[in-house]
Amino acid sequence: MSSLAQRICGIRYLRQLSSMTRYRRGLMLAALAVGAMFLALQVASGDEGPFTTLFSFIPNGVSFPNPNGASQTYSANGGGIDLSGPFFQSLGTNGRACSTCHAPGDGMSVSAANVELRFLWTQGTDPIFRPVDGSNCDHDIDVSTAAGRYEAYSLLRTRGLFRIGISVPANADYAVASVQNPYGCNETDTISMYRRPLPATNLRFLSAVMIDGRESSPATGTTKILFSNYPGALRSDILHQAMDATNGHAQASPPLTLSDPRLATIVNFEMGLTTAQAFSNRAGLLNAQGANGGPKALLGQTFFISMNSSVHTLLPQFEQPGGLVTAGDGQSTPAIFNTFDAWADLPASDPRAAVARGQAIFNSKPINITGVAGINDDVSAGGLVAGGIPSLRGTCGTCHDTPNVGDHSFPTPLNIGTGDPGAVNVSVNLGGLDISYLPSITVCKADAATGLPTNNCKTTTDLGLALIDGKFDHVGKIKGPILRGLSARAPYFHNGSARALLDVVRFYETRFGFALTPREESDLVAFLSAL
Repeated sequence: MSSLAQRICGIRYLRQLSSMTRYRRGLMLAALAVGAMFLALQVASGDEGPFTTLFSFIPNGVSFPNPNGASQTYSANGGGIDLSGPFFQSLGTNGRACSTCHAPGDGMSVSAANVELRFLWTQGTDPIFRPVDGSNCDHDIDVSTAAGRYEAYSLLRTRGLFRIGISVPANADYAVASVQNPYGCNETDTISMYRRPLPATNLRFLSAVMIDGRESSPATGTTKILFSNYPGALRSDILHQAMDATNGHAQASPPLTLSDPRLATIVNFEMGLTTAQAFSNRAGLLNAQGANGGPKALLGQTFFISMNSSVHTLLPQFEQPGGLVTAGDGQSTPAIFNTFDAWADLPASDPRAAVARGQAIFNSKPINITGVAGINDDVSAGGLVAGGIPSLRGTCGTCHDTPNVGDHSFPTPLNIGTGDPGAVNVSVNLGGLDISYLPSITVCKADAATGLPTNNCKTTTDLGLALIDGKFDHVGKIKGPILRGLSARAPYFHNGSARALLDVVRFYETRFGFALTPREESDLVAFLSAL
């Protein structure tokens, strides 16, 4: 059975195609894409269609196509993905499972393109389309007709965004002055945030759980992840997140408790997963000729909290201990990725050489980091010591420092401006991204003595960490994502504002004066798409 599944979905067999005619190769590739697409969609939707009926197990090495090639997800437990486990079961009341929003075919997240396909396939009745968080607002909507659902779920269809309603903390040192929400959710006590779902894979490299860190915060009764408590704190935070997601997104009734054994099974399943791009339309197999692309190499990747943090080197008070090879060794390297080192000496015309050049740009191209809340200002978020650096000469790896993974190796909520409207045109933020489809939220710091709002106000589209711990200084601060498997889960940034990886690159060019030639842009996109 596993051999048949691999032949339907596995681009690992592409080498066999080299001896075929172009016509036969085209037919085979079309069959691979169609088979993988239907398997991915049926697994995500929970349908008992022909593919999920036939396959109850996805072996390691099965590939799922995406616009830039194909990704794979490896499991360290049992040699593959067991589709009969609780991660793929509906544990709530609305038909959703974890896999509804964390699909193997979408790098254990969801791509907006495949959400749109699921809408067309089911006319908006797929479990992902539920008013609890899938609709633009949860009131004054019509989901009784296909046309009504098409409108109500427009942000989910086009940007892959879920609406996350979070109450303003009672102890907040700010007041919500106004909410201008184009979809009607203008409440000022519970704020609607619109966010992409983070991948439920590569989790052992996390230093905080959820985009705003709310599942790793004392403010929510969860545990901050430290060198001294990793991986225990990470596992307990993911367990709490699995419970909250099932009770909230899946509307479990009665609510699940932390002692439910199915939640522990979900955590074990997720902690064993690694996902990465395995095949590139431009460069071919990403583990060829000595390269270490694909998810299998990640199974043995070393990690500990504060590993290789250059910011830790500059400001040792951030987190202790730091290091590269071992904790406290005082070492770090700007060469965050060495995945494609083996391709560095290939002829310049070889598409694989472009990937290696992009890796070198990521590792070494200077960026003048300014105006980033969490680095250049007060850095007290998460209990860190105050004392920012007004201007920091860094690289992409300054914030994406975890070796061969690309997230931050210790909790560092930052605001680089992806959710903040620009000063001239509120529809365009600092990097030129269109965020006009998001609400505009203005909050003002409260006077410490009177509690009344002051004139110190900020306008943003996402309050970030401030909506968890209630601190005005933390407005807009969020964590950076893991970069592996990017090609499977477009669009990008927490709010889906970058449609493609080139948009991501150009945001950094505009935001930080990160000057790239057209070839450098292309090379960096080639690298990011190969992760």
